[in-house]
Amino acid sequence: MILTITAWAVTAMLALSVLAGLYRAYSARDAATRTIVADLVFFACVGILIVHGMLFRSAVSVDLSMIAAILGIVATLALARILTRGRR
Repeated sequence: MILTITAWAVTAMLALSVLAGLYRAYSARDAATRTIVADLVFFACVGILIVHGMLFRSAVSVDLSMIAAILGIVATLALARILTRGRR
């Protein structure tokens, strides 16, 4: 019972951070800010997927969230490289 309530509360908080991130991405002026906010939104969605997997005891959801997290990190590194025009 307590785990269910906590899981739904965490899902609600992550959903609010997604909405705030989408608003911030809409109002951002430069590409770097949009990139960082897109990361926030992506990983909040991955968090929602993890909580969903825990709540419904779905191994597939947890596996997909791990794959998505790895791909998200690689995409973040690629975008950082593009924004800095290859400088280290």
